[in-house]
Amino acid sequence: MYDYLIVGAGLYGAVFAQKAKEQGKNVLVIDKRDNIAGNIYTEKIEGINVHKYGAHIFHTNNKEVWDYVNRFAVFNRFTNSPVASYKGELFSLPFNMYTFNKMWGVVTPEEAAAKIEEQRKEITGEPRNLEEQAISLVGRDIYEKLIKGYTEKQWGRDCKELPSFIIKRLPVRLTFDNNYFNALYQGIPVGGYTKMVENMLEGIEVRLGVDYLENKDELDKLAQKVVYTGAIDAYFDYKLGTLEYRSVRFENELLDIPNFQGNAAVNYTDRETPWTRIIEHKWFEFGKDENGNDIPKTVISREYSSEWKPGDEPYYPVNDEKNGALYEEYRKLAENEKNIIFGGRLGEYKYYDMDAVIASALEKCKNIL
Repeated sequence: MYDYLIVGAGLYGAVFAQKAKEQGKNVLVIDKRDNIAGNIYTEKIEGINVHKYGAHIFHTNNKEVWDYVNRFAVFNRFTNSPVASYKGELFSLPFNMYTFNKMWGVVTPEEAAAKIEEQRKEITGEPRNLEEQAISLVGRDIYEKLIKGYTEKQWGRDCKELPSFIIKRLPVRLTFDNNYFNALYQGIPVGGYTKMVENMLEGIEVRLGVDYLENKDELDKLAQKVVYTGAIDAYFDYKLGTLEYRSVRFENELLDIPNFQGNAAVNYTDRETPWTRIIEHKWFEFGKDENGNDIPKTVISREYSSEWKPGDEPYYPVNDEKNGALYEEYRKLAENEKNIIFGGRLGEYKYYDMDAVIASALEKCKNIL
């Protein structure tokens, strides 16, 4: 008999399993995929650690979380500095002095601030939708070139139909700083995320290719408690309705050239380009293999945002009022379940960054282990 059956070998499950084992608990981890690490799974292709389910860049201000992950991986000094491509023009992200100089030819922070201020005036009164919210924050030029097309592709809806709260704030920097995150700690695990999760699960029994919901009764008998990191509505067989997600489709290509775009991430912000961005994975580790040699080939991934339907991989919860209310109903059901803990992005229906998933799992462990 196990103390804990952990459903899902992603970050939440791996952290919980590691902590439980550390406390002397007997743990079994299962996952319906045939690999560990959930959506942070990395796969080695031609010496390149490919982020199989989209780019994951670790960043946090939480020292406890940073110290924790550093027990299982050495992190490199990768800094996220994406580039935006709009109809052949390239702009720096997040919006900073390089962006404003390219957009308007301004050279001082004062000139940039004046330009934004002048354009923001177009919106008077409370913004009624995402378009008005964005213009009221950064003005029409930046909205048209760098926000509108990308956002509409990401959500599959017109910006006028999207709620304003999706972009309550947009980072505007009146400095020449291309570092996307304001986090104190940032980087990518050397050797990839799969290796990091492998280290977390060291000495723990893991069974892959096991579908919990299809074998629930017999699996539940194996352990005193269950930690469930799958979709909360699926657990209850969608009896109150289906929670909505956005999904992402990837087109991967191995190219026989050393450099495709010169950056890890290039966002395509015009509406006409069907993909939202292209990731060139080798630049997460500076184009070098584990021995420090230049890698002669490259792997790129084009990302296409899509509406989720059952059977697709759920990525981002659609955190609007309707889905929020439905999740609340499921959460009440979950509270009545004995000996089961719901956690993680799908179990809590939350758009979680990696550090927040880890913090949530560590907090749960402190409270119950």
